[in-house]
Amino acid sequence: DRQRYNLKTMSQNLLTVVAEIQAKRGKEDDLRQVLLGLIGPTRQEGGCVQYDLHEDNEAPGRFLFYENWQSREHLNQHAESPHLRAPVRAGAAGSAKATGRFARGYPRVCTCS
Repeated sequence: DRQRYNLKTMSQNLLTVVAEIQAKRGKEDDLRQVLLGLIGPTRQEGGCVQYDLHEDNEAPGRFLFYENWQSREHLNQHAESPHLRAPVRAGAAGSAKATGRFARGYPRVCTCS
């Protein structure tokens, strides 16, 4: 089927990112709000194909972003975007250095192609 082939070919050319972020105890709602605020602006970025936030049904406060980008360059631009950098500077979440007020430890990030 041609449509299936095109989707398969497209997915083979994408850069997929899975990022897991754990909220500090008692800060689940705060972190959830910060992360939800990233979705709209990120989906408007060039090269963003998919940017979805999930929360573990059995472990509230454990968040997972599932992302697809057209290229590593687009992902790098995303990492430097103002809407992502602001929560990082505030210590909420979003980069390997974020340990701040709402997130516990370092986010775990897996990048696949």
